[in-house]
Amino acid sequence: MDLLPKSPKEFGSIDYWEKFFQQRGKKAFEWYGTYLELCGLLHKYIKPREKVLVIGCGNSELSEQLYDVGYQDIVNIDISEVVIKQMKERNASRRPQMSFLKMDMTQMEFPDASFQVVLDKGTLDAVLTDEEEKTLQQVDRMLAEVGRVLQVGGRYLCISLAQAHVLKKAVGHFSREGWMVRVHQVANSQDQLLEAEPRFSLPVFAFIMTKFRPVPGSALQIFELCAQEQGKPVRLESAERLAEAVRERQQYVWLCSQLYRKAGLGNVSLDLCSGDTGEPRYTLHVVDSPTVKPSRDSHFAIFIIPQGRETEWLFGMEEGRKQLAASAGFRRLITVALHRGQQYEGMDSIQAELSARVMELAPAGMPAQQQVPFLSVGGDIGVRTVQHQDCSPLSGDYVIEDVQGDDRHYFRRLIFLSNRNVVQSEARLLKDVSHRETPLGLLVVGLGGGSLPLFVHDHFPKSCIDAVEIDPSMLQVATQWFGFSQSDRMKVHIADGLDYISSLAEEEARPHYDVIMFDVDSKDPTLGMSCPPPAFVAQPFLQKVKSILTPEGVFILNLVCRDLGLKDSVLAGLKAVFPLLYVRRIEGEVNEILFCQPHPERKLATPELLEMAQALEQTLRKPGKGWDDTYVLSDMLKTVKIV
Repeated sequence: MDLLPKSPKEFGSIDYWEKFFQQRGKKAFEWYGTYLELCGLLHKYIKPREKVLVIGCGNSELSEQLYDVGYQDIVNIDISEVVIKQMKERNASRRPQMSFLKMDMTQMEFPDASFQVVLDKGTLDAVLTDEEEKTLQQVDRMLAEVGRVLQVGGRYLCISLAQAHVLKKAVGHFSREGWMVRVHQVANSQDQLLEAEPRFSLPVFAFIMTKFRPVPGSALQIFELCAQEQGKPVRLESAERLAEAVRERQQYVWLCSQLYRKAGLGNVSLDLCSGDTGEPRYTLHVVDSPTVKPSRDSHFAIFIIPQGRETEWLFGMEEGRKQLAASAGFRRLITVALHRGQQYEGMDSIQAELSARVMELAPAGMPAQQQVPFLSVGGDIGVRTVQHQDCSPLSGDYVIEDVQGDDRHYFRRLIFLSNRNVVQSEARLLKDVSHRETPLGLLVVGLGGGSLPLFVHDHFPKSCIDAVEIDPSMLQVATQWFGFSQSDRMKVHIADGLDYISSLAEEEARPHYDVIMFDVDSKDPTLGMSCPPPAFVAQPFLQKVKSILTPEGVFILNLVCRDLGLKDSVLAGLKAVFPLLYVRRIEGEVNEILFCQPHPERKLATPELLEMAQALEQTLRKPGKGWDDTYVLSDMLKTVKIV
């Protein structure tokens, strides 16, 4: 039985709907999803005690299921007398408080401000079938009536496919009225596109139009997009930008459905943007290798390209990526390039951020609950440091950056951003450049005689140091007796270290240090730990320390603890916040120096540590600066162990 109209115009005909529901009978017809598919969004925007009007209710079970979970102040209207009679009979005894009325939504009989929510599931789409004058006038009357019957603060919640002409009309109408406009993609609506016979060819969206009290002379317009059910709305600058963002989501979902159905679509790439800034954060390339023999573990993998290496042939060219995919042994490989100007904490955080999104690009036939491997070169995300960025009148925007190669050597590159996959110039850096000429932000808690911050200040000319000391007398001691002095690169703050760090962590634009050092003694000798005081290693405070540390940064702690049980507890607490923990035990002393990092994948083997120590020592032994030859850094690091 064919229930579809011969022409879209019939959707606006009373006769069509009367015939439709007579032929359909009592079987519910669900536009754009069932209650279970929509309930997360509906519960987000409708409160159980609010008075709800459902326009164009049809014989959908949506109102009934809302009623059954506590939304009992619901009025349903439809233009079809047949369906209203059916729904009254179906609900008279089971849902006595819910009403069904035959009514034209363009001429509603309710008083002004009667409802807090108007719910529309597909009705606007059914009416707005074209952009002819007669159709647009009918829609204007419908939307005007919606606005009239809603209270200030009320919401028009419209479930729609957000076709371009529908989105334009709805957004334009309500933004001119001064309402807040939000478009929210319905969670999992794109899953139906992966079915053998999709119900519709676009993802489902919800328009949430919130009625504000008119402000004379105000031109304020608010446009927001929420791409995930629990995601944070992103504010957009115009209706045009909102329409563009919705179109991008629709194109992305269409691409996912095509990739699911067939392999070998050619060179497929897309950018994933930051939800906060809208700037590109990841560039993905989809590479299919149909010659790879299928097996349970060879379906799908993700390859994270280390920062700065996306220009290499293997990662930056289509043929290179094909070779990479074939050698990796997966039928589909997604390569992921990381953008400069974005912060990445490490492989684990990237995996957590990308897991749900990349699974939308998985091929058909992958076993359920299949774990998808994340691969990279050397198991980490590489190092990229932007040294300078500018714009030339002739060459345009350019960037100078230092990157780490696969042999852990550093290279300085000039890249013109008009062709960001081409390296214009490249030179290998001497090892000392990566230490001395890289800016270093250092926070020292516990000034003492000031020798530690003074050493860093003198030997690292681009360092900026903040020292925190609770005792003003110590600053006088350091200055008078140890040759300490402040400068434009080294400042002392007289404050409690706990309060100082807590204050920094609460700042909206908080600083981020490359190194944070604690050398603070405890005044209570009964604790079994004389350095630092217990409050400095409490997990909530350590989380604050981590929040002001750069992703590649190091937290260094002088630990003096004679109580073995207490020490084990301190180490466990540190590892909970900083999973990568090195310890250097000082022979003949109780002191242990702990080096803590937030990302375990940045672990360095002892030979690498020794090589870097030798390079650093060569850098520090420079003319005009004193150096104690009894200190051999590489020998010191031989005793460093990973906890």
